[in-house]
Amino acid sequence: MNKTLRVLLLEDSAADAELIAHELRHSGMTTVAERVASREAFETAIREFAPDVVLSDHARAEFDARAALHVLRSVSPTTPLIIVTDSLHGDKTVACLRAGAEDLILKGNLSRLPAAITNAVSVRRPLEKLTRRQIEVLRMVAEGHRTRAIASKLKLSVKTVESHRGEVMKRLDIHDVVSLVRYALRVGLITTTSEKS
Repeated sequence: MNKTLRVLLLEDSAADAELIAHELRHSGMTTVAERVASREAFETAIREFAPDVVLSDHARAEFDARAALHVLRSVSPTTPLIIVTDSLHGDKTVACLRAGAEDLILKGNLSRLPAAITNAVSVRRPLEKLTRRQIEVLRMVAEGHRTRAIASKLKLSVKTVESHRGEVMKRLDIHDVVSLVRYALRVGLITTTSEKS
């Protein structure tokens, strides 16, 4: 990956954040990183720092990776989140992965992190070709909404929704709704669980 990646770290420990940054530098990745440790700072950084990827410690009690994902999906739905944590947390970890976390990396095995970031960013790159409205239409199509329902919800004509859907398929080079659903799941636009955080 040649471009400079903007990495947002949701991490209490400055020492752990430095270990992660060191691993990324050691791998040859060019990054600019920002560390935050609260919900407020996270929400501000998503808007102002505009990260390419979020790395979140899952073990934080007051604002964990699941809560961060919820914020991320509403503000920047195409940005991937990777959990970087000391240990697995059973059901909590599974719920977070189902809610759309891209991957889970243990801090004891940070050598996997550069490849996980590269993969997460590259699978979302096609979304850069879509407008915000097209991403909304993609999400609603993938959730199973019919064209008329999408038109009504977004206050658009049926013809405009059909045009958006056709453009989404063309720009993503996807030719059927099943594949659109798979892609939307893969990039976290929709989730496999209806649980709320």
